Amino acid sequence: MPNHYQILIIGGGTGGIMTAAQLIRQKGLTDIAIIEPADTHYYQPAWTLVGAGTYNYARTARPMGSVIPGKTAWIQDRATGFDPENNTVHTGSSGDITYDYLVVAPGLAYDFSLVPGLGDAIDQGVVCSVYTDPEHTWRVIKNFQGGTALFTQPTTPIKCGGAPQKIMYLAESHWANEGMRDRVEVVFATSGTIIFGIKQIAKTLMEVVDRKDINLRFGYQLTRVDGPNRIAWYRFADHMKEYNHKDVRTETDGDLTGIHYDMLHTAPPSVAPAFVRSSSLANAKGWVDVDKHTLQHTRYANVFSLGDVAGVPTAKTGAAIRKQVPVIVDNLHRLIQHERMGNLSYNGYSSCPLVTDYGQMVLAEFDYDNNFTPDPKLKQMLIKDSSKEHFRLWLLKKYMLPYMYWNQMLKGQEV
Repeated sequence: MPNHYQILIIGGGTGGIMTAAQLIRQKGLTDIAIIEPADTHYYQPAWTLVGAGTYNYARTARPMGSVIPGKTAWIQDRATGFDPENNTVHTGSSGDITYDYLVVAPGLAYDFSLVPGLGDAIDQGVVCSVYTDPEHTWRVIKNFQGGTALFTQPTTPIKCGGAPQKIMYLAESHWANEGMRDRVEVVFATSGTIIFGIKQIAKTLMEVVDRKDINLRFGYQLTRVDGPNRIAWYRFADHMKEYNHKDVRTETDGDLTGIHYDMLHTAPPSVAPAFVRSSSLANAKGWVDVDKHTLQHTRYANVFSLGDVAGVPTAKTGAAIRKQVPVIVDNLHRLIQHERMGNLSYNGYSSCPLVTDYGQMVLAEFDYDNNFTPDPKLKQMLIKDSSKEHFRLWLLKKYMLPYMYWNQMLKGQEV
């Protein structure tokens, strides 16, 4: 196996595969390798639907070898460190790999030590997460017999920040359909100050919260989880407030307040992978230090990063990656051909498909400035306002986006 490549990509997730595929299909570059240890590639955006019992988990997985572009070398190993001064990546068992250009896209990692007790409780009993085990999540929701259903999230950045809400809305709908809604107190405790950062979307979601009679609490910073006693402990932020509040069973421990739960769903606390955080590529918060418009590293001109690990101020979603990849591909190609950067600029676009019910969805699309930026092509689906719940948006989420992902995005087509 060669130990040098013109373009070396860390990560076989959405960002890594799309970048390699577009470089090959659109630019004709073939001296490319991907370092990725996993055997399986997952379409994680569908895991919320799996957790709600309306999507088959097996359909979200495909062998890694089937999605890595055929002209790309697959180094099935773990990246363990960087030596960017010498254009080198260290690996677990394949030795040092050198490159002319590097693309860093390994995604993020979970650090359960940031919420003591959660690591022992997650995916066990009544504690679940669509991020880690969506099938267990569906079992918990399906078998729930009533009581306090607590939906929450850590204070760290997470993948798809809307997912904790989406599974809550779907779970509430399931319990209503089963005729047991009056036996359930649905609580959403979040450290944020508002339900969503885009005012048009927030207005719709607050209407959903009212319709579903959800006990909404802002400023709740998840601190630890007591799995045996089923208590989630919180510290209050300065902006703590309660909306549509009803009493739930709580306890106090110093400056902490604990909410007793009969079912708990949360996202795992997330950080950049350790080999990134400890490297000279990282910024002060541990993410890869890149220019937010060019996605080029701020100190190493031949290094780029995208996806969840990139230190850019936007939501960590697959939709963001879809807009980031063409920028990196154009910049890499022009650097190789002309030794200058391209003209494309990433404006912070991301989107969050917020499923609010079985058969209903809102589509939040936005940029760095939190401007609501709906795709004009939605009008072709007869969707006039994607900030409102719509059945056709549900069809987009459940059927169209997975098809586009497997058959177009991962094949190097721009979508």
